[in-house]
Amino acid sequence: MVVDILISACLVISGVFGLVGSFGLIKLPDPMMRLHAPTKATTLGVGGALVASMLFFYFKVGQLSFHEFMIVLFLLLTAPITGHFIAKTHLHLLHKPGDLPPTGTDRPWASYESDAERARIEAAAAEADEVTR
Repeated sequence: MVVDILISACLVISGVFGLVGSFGLIKLPDPMMRLHAPTKATTLGVGGALVASMLFFYFKVGQLSFHEFMIVLFLLLTAPITGHFIAKTHLHLLHKPGDLPPTGTDRPWASYESDAERARIEAAAAEADEVTR
């Protein structure tokens, strides 16, 4: 009885997260806002359903399901990386470096900094350190 309630709770919670994530994906106005819906809420929704499946197979069937665990692990590792790639693409397509707020340092945003510019700044910082010694 307790196992059934736990499995049902996981399924209901995952359904709510999936619904909220899908609703957010449709209704949020900006692509950067819409990015949070599938990477956060829907990931938790799918993860909850897989946890419910793992609990069912372990307590009802008597088998430990390693496949669901691997899917959850893969999902939790890849969703943030995918979200990061989508955000960087959006940033580079729609915003110029001058549109962004200042970083608070003498360096530009890392996404817009070239390798040559990074090497130049690091060389200047190394020279400044040698001069102060």
